[in-house]
Order: sequence, then C-alpha cells, then structure tokens
Amino acid sequence: MSDRTKNIRNFAIVVAIAVVVWKLPGGGTAAATVSNILSVAFVGGMFFFGYRLYMEHRDTILSLEERQRRLLYGSLALITFALVATGRLWETVIGGMLWIAMLSAAVWAIYSVWRAYRTY
Repeated sequence: MSDRTKNIRNFAIVVAIAVVVWKLPGGGTAAATVSNILSVAFVGGMFFFGYRLYMEHRDTILSLEERQRRLLYGSLALITFALVATGRLWETVIGGMLWIAMLSAAVWAIYSVWRAYRTY
C-alpha cells in the first residue's frame, strides 16, 4: 500500500468519524468533550514547554537585573491575561484595540529586556 493510499484512507476515516459524531444524537456533547480534553492536553503541553524553557535558561534569567526580570515576568503575565481574555475583549472595538495594545506592550517589553541583555 502506497503512502498516498494510506493518507487518503486515513483522511476518509477521520471524515467518516466526524460525520457520525455530527449526525448521532448527543454527538455535539461528545465533540465538545473531546475538544475540551484536547484543549487541556494542549495547555498542559504548553505549561510543560514553559517549564522546560525556564529550567534550561534559569541561570540567564536569574543573571538579569531585578528590573529587567520584573519586566520580563510582567510581560509574560500580560500576554497570558490577553490570551485568556481574547474572547471577551474582541466583543467590542475598544476591547480589540486594548487586546492589541496589551500584546504590543508585552512584546516591546520582552524586546527591551532582550536588547538590554545583549548589550552587557
């Protein structure tokens, strides 16, 4: 069996499962449950990735000045807040502008910490 045939077969299986879940009574609830499980797994993976990144670079992070470290942690907290509040912020134009401003400020702060780190 060639790779192309396997890919087409696998795609057909995924589409068939999606149609079954869509047409069966209570399929929406099952789909929402699977979606929530995948979301929790993804967030857990992101937390693990952040932990690993911190552990690999903690000497560098701890060698930053106190002000730069606070700026770095504050910007990461601001990014987290903006991503968590995305749904509510994008309901209004002002909220969307605030979301963009928060992410822009956080990215600028991370860039300024990186620039200060590279100069010394």
